[in-house]
Amino acid sequence: MMINVIASIRVRAGSLPDFLEIFKANMPRVREEKGCIEYFPAVDIDAELPPQVLDGNVVTVIEKWESLEALRNHLETPHMSAYREKVKDLVAELSLKVLKEA
Repeated sequence: MMINVIASIRVRAGSLPDFLEIFKANMPRVREEKGCIEYFPAVDIDAELPPQVLDGNVVTVIEKWESLEALRNHLETPHMSAYREKVKDLVAELSLKVLKEA
């Protein structure tokens, strides 16, 4: 069963460039992991759509994994531990949605 993950990461004001630099440096290692289908950060653009709420301090990470086991293994890798340590002072808030197709 494929797993989709939407992670919303609120960074501290002024921290977006530093956060993205660290995140993108870690991306090649994540994408090489067994079970990783898709993994990338995204930021808001103004699409001028009425329900849209823009927030320049939020990075949305869009992920696809072959299984829940692959996702769990990802979270335990040494490079993810190192990444979390590097960004801990830049991140103000984190929320996670782990989804399967309905």
